[in-house]
Amino acid sequence: MPQPLDTALSEVRELVLGPTLTRAVAAGRRRGPAPSVTRAELRPVTLKAGRRLQLVTDDGTRPYTRNLAVDEAAAAIDALLAEPFGNWHVETETATVQIRITKKGDAQVHRSGAPAAREPRLPGDRDPARPLDHDRAKQWLLDPGDPLFGVIGGNAAKRRQVDAFLRALAATLPEELPSPLRVVDLGCGNAYLTFAAYRYLTDRGANVRVVGVDVREDQRVRNSAVAEQLGCADTVRFVAGTIEDAVVDEAPDLVLALHACDTATDQALARAVRWNARWVLAAPCCHHDIATQLKGHPAPRPYAEITRNAILRERFADVLTDSLRSSLLRLNGYKVDVVEFVDSQHTPRNLLLRARHTGATATDAQRDEYETLTAQWGVTPALEKLLS
Repeated sequence: MPQPLDTALSEVRELVLGPTLTRAVAAGRRRGPAPSVTRAELRPVTLKAGRRLQLVTDDGTRPYTRNLAVDEAAAAIDALLAEPFGNWHVETETATVQIRITKKGDAQVHRSGAPAAREPRLPGDRDPARPLDHDRAKQWLLDPGDPLFGVIGGNAAKRRQVDAFLRALAATLPEELPSPLRVVDLGCGNAYLTFAAYRYLTDRGANVRVVGVDVREDQRVRNSAVAEQLGCADTVRFVAGTIEDAVVDEAPDLVLALHACDTATDQALARAVRWNARWVLAAPCCHHDIATQLKGHPAPRPYAEITRNAILRERFADVLTDSLRSSLLRLNGYKVDVVEFVDSQHTPRNLLLRARHTGATATDAQRDEYETLTAQWGVTPALEKLLS
């Protein structure tokens, strides 16, 4: 049952300023004016100067951290509670309280027991028995103690990859998201990034609907079981099928294609274009198709040396493939950035094509550039065939 908003926010204030707080997050927005920041996170810390309440706010471009003394905390909390956030999530040592503000301005409140047990501690991690003992806590977009890591495994390398991916996602999406936000992950595999995207976007207050697609039925069964375990099976579902033919009920706003092998990335990009997806994030994997075409075609002068040796030909094929993919996306109305989304020490396949649909009409110069590039190197990208 809904309850008065003032009553719910009073409970939040009491919990945040109380002695058992572990974490609180404010995100999302209500109907009407937007909050002055997109997200605020609070947690108690112990510094050399003593106990503080750490407040991290994010304006959509960068986080800003303040460590509040006891006499400053109450005023800061009152200011946050006055902001028109759409959601509050508060964890204490004994309970979790989640509040969603309805369109009518009431509060839907859900209370449960203490959060799930944290993941096993790794070398260099802080001791969970001493949660306040640090001077500089790393700001993760998804808390390393999130129940997700307890299910998928949470070693340090995986946490860094998840965080890097979420930062790329955050940089792609606007502050105000559609409701519902429909997401499709094509070639989702074991889906740990699928679930990470869902958890992060939900933390932002988005009403998220996710479909993960993988060709293997056993992956569908396994991922569906994980969704049940995480309590999100009603909003995160999985289907077995090919990237080209899997049945998705509604066209998505956001398409993910993370490490789909070779031309599977092209299939995902083509389907995103046909859906007119508003945003696309694709991390290509191997690039055999263009490499094979280069092997069977003489390089234009004076570039024969680039493709003479197999290892250089393969590396050049990576660059050429993703350049042509970017060009084709631009020709189909997308603004495209190519970025490194995780350090190469974690994976050599660390490029991300980040595309936003603008609907801009391709220029003659863009078409000529693409046609000249493919003609000179004697290649026909798989994405071109799929789009035609």
